[in-house]
Amino acid sequence: MKKAKGIHVMSKWTKTKALLRHKEMQPLVPETRLMNADSLRRMLRRYSMVYIKPVSGSFGNGVMRVEQKGGARGTVYTYQHEQKKRSFPSFDAMYRSIMKHKRKRPYLAQKGIRLLKHRGRSFDIRVMVQRNSGKQWETTGIIGRVAHPAKIITNYHGGGTPMDIRPLLTPWLKGDKVAAYERRLAKVGKNAAVALSHKYPRINMVGADIGVDSELKPWIIELNTNPDPYIFRHLKDRSVYRKVLHYARKLGRIPAKKR
Repeated sequence: MKKAKGIHVMSKWTKTKALLRHKEMQPLVPETRLMNADSLRRMLRRYSMVYIKPVSGSFGNGVMRVEQKGGARGTVYTYQHEQKKRSFPSFDAMYRSIMKHKRKRPYLAQKGIRLLKHRGRSFDIRVMVQRNSGKQWETTGIIGRVAHPAKIITNYHGGGTPMDIRPLLTPWLKGDKVAAYERRLAKVGKNAAVALSHKYPRINMVGADIGVDSELKPWIIELNTNPDPYIFRHLKDRSVYRKVLHYARKLGRIPAKKR
């Protein structure tokens, strides 16, 4: 694996390993392995649903959801890529198809988290964490990302819908509990950025993609060191967008505002 240069760390595998060095982060990271036939087979037996994705990639490109389901007629193996779903009577047949359709680069296999849904569509939460003027990590924005109705990814560039997290969480949390959970997410994102920066001290922005399961447990799905600040323009609270952009400009991550 090539060593990451500058402030953008491409490899999802090295970022995962950097997180796992910190004991407090370990319970929040879904089991993740380099994908091969043996690791995928073992993880399917353990979790029944596994996401596979390129070690290096962006915008959710190349991500697939793989499932193993038992029934009266035996075990069925399926995977979805983009909007296409395929089914197979054996693991080997499915794996051959995956290898044919996946990107020509190493992949990771990650425990599948059954995410909460909004109107039948899965969602996750992007927590933006940036270094402030004192070079300390600060959570500057939180936004929900609702998956395209026919896709498995929540990424905005893949058809996902950005929105405020409050209407996403109110079916499960009431009153002050929503604000308390938002603070919890902010802390998880900040702690993840701090942990990652121990390995990569030059990073100055982290977009933590956090999935929430039916027990309301937050899971760190992925960390992005080149997060899109413009997604926050979709929030009604424009002050969040302005703050995220202000920090991004100060950090040299986007062009300075013209006077």
